Amino acid sequence: MSTAEYDVAHIRDSHTGTGNHRRKGEHMSKAEAIVQGLGGADNIVEIEACITRLRTEVKDGSKVDEAALKAAGAHGVLKSGTVVQVVVGPEADTLADDIEDIL
Repeated sequence: MSTAEYDVAHIRDSHTGTGNHRRKGEHMSKAEAIVQGLGGADNIVEIEACITRLRTEVKDGSKVDEAALKAAGAHGVLKSGTVVQVVVGPEADTLADDIEDIL
C-alpha cells in the first residue's frame, strides 16, 4: 500500500468531527477520498461537474495530492495554480453532489 493510499484510508471522519480514524480495510466513499486528495474540505473553494470532470478551485494548490486522487479512482488530474480538474468519468455529476454534501 502506497503512502497516499494509506493516508486516504485513514482520513478523519469529516461527518462526525470525532477525530476517529477509519481502519485500514474499511470502505471509504470516493467523494470523501477526493475531498482529502484536494487538501481537505477547508481547502476547497468551489467544485462543479463538467461532463466527465470535477472542476475545482482550491485555496492552496500545494495541498492537492495527485497520487491520492488517482488512488481514489481519478483517471487523471490537471493542475494550474489553484484550479484543479479531476477526471472521474460519467459519475462527475453524482460525485460533485456528494462532495457538496460533505462540504
